[in-house]
Amino acid sequence: MPGYADRDRGRDRDRGYGGGPPRFGGGRGGGGGGGKFGNPGDRLRKKHWNLDELPKFEKNFYQQHPDVAHRSPQELEQYRRTRAITVKGRECPNPITKFHEASFPTYVMEVINKQNWTEPTPIQSQGWPLALSGQDMVGIAQTGSGKTLAYLLPAIVHINHQPFLERGDGPICLVLAPTRELAQQVQQVAAEYGRASRLKSTCIYGGAPKGPQLRDLEKGVEICIATPGRLIDFLEAGKTNLRRCTYLVLDEADRMLDMGFEPQIRKIVDQIRPDRQTLMWSATWPKEVRQLAEDFLKEYVQINVGALQLSANHNILQIVDVCNDGEKENKLIRLLEEIMSEKENKTIIFVETKRRCDDLTRRMRRDGWPAMGIHGDKSQQERDWVLNEFKFGKAPILIATDVASRGLGQYLSQQWFGLLHTPRLLSVPAQSSATPLLLSCMYIWTPHCK
Repeated sequence: MPGYADRDRGRDRDRGYGGGPPRFGGGRGGGGGGGKFGNPGDRLRKKHWNLDELPKFEKNFYQQHPDVAHRSPQELEQYRRTRAITVKGRECPNPITKFHEASFPTYVMEVINKQNWTEPTPIQSQGWPLALSGQDMVGIAQTGSGKTLAYLLPAIVHINHQPFLERGDGPICLVLAPTRELAQQVQQVAAEYGRASRLKSTCIYGGAPKGPQLRDLEKGVEICIATPGRLIDFLEAGKTNLRRCTYLVLDEADRMLDMGFEPQIRKIVDQIRPDRQTLMWSATWPKEVRQLAEDFLKEYVQINVGALQLSANHNILQIVDVCNDGEKENKLIRLLEEIMSEKENKTIIFVETKRRCDDLTRRMRRDGWPAMGIHGDKSQQERDWVLNEFKFGKAPILIATDVASRGLGQYLSQQWFGLLHTPRLLSVPAQSSATPLLLSCMYIWTPHCK
């Protein structure tokens, strides 16, 4: 099959440090040292880039497979229409329909083939050719649609065509994510698929000790998955830099803006060379995300899978029970008695506040229910432990705040959906709040009830 004429570098020798002084602009600096006061990133200096002085790099590796080239425009249009794929922009490659048509290197295909998947998801079928061609892109698709692999596999190809890291170099691929859970999930996938070509990755997030994360960065990693706050801390302290970054991913961009990360994102992007390849991924396309795309991406192509607005999954039966606030707990208990009568079932309940999460968890445990709670005030070690207890069925009821909704939902659906049996959807909304209730690991978002 056609392939990318890369050097299959990881199989011959480790990616490691070469001799000589650091390249790509000298030492580690990026900021003037961190501080506890002021806004995050205030100490970072905006870089003024001279593209004539920067080392050149490759970013177009796409070779259209003969099977794709031979398809008629009518066949391609039919494929896109049946999978609700729409494309906006110039020079978008044709979608692939089979994994081998992406012409990934052998070391990537070997890992894909072990998964026994039948065909790429819609966002992958159109996203892979586009990302491999080196163009900036926006991908809009619902959570759980395969977006992580849609940007990580092209990232691996991109990295394997760049010079090896040397001492003092930062990552080549940077993935920004809104939550610790999502960042950890992405790092697990990066480690699995990067292992064949000996690419190193790390996960940078708050709420965990800085020491192990710093050691990973000092040893050198090609892929860094980070939440904006912790990465800003390291950049301000001069512990890492983004001079080598040529592949930037903004994952769940809408969620990052919802959480107020826009100033930090702008500070981080200022540290990255402007001729980079940038990929933005989102579940929705509000005006704030559109503005971010206009500011960070150049002549980008936009891929939509499904509707632009976030909507309920039509493949799932959803039952909304509108009730008075005083009736809610009794209804919840009756629903749990029905659902938990089958030992295999697992239930997630989303609540509005951390206090509500703790109170409900305490009352349910007092009444004998095997429930555990998770929210942003708990340590990362405790959150990981609670998730593992839920994963292995020791605590089949998980109570969480909605701040964990998207990242936690992705992580659970990808890792543990196979443990479920008959899927069920049941909801007990609060009288005057948008508290979501998630049962048997299915998404439920309840509306404001008047």
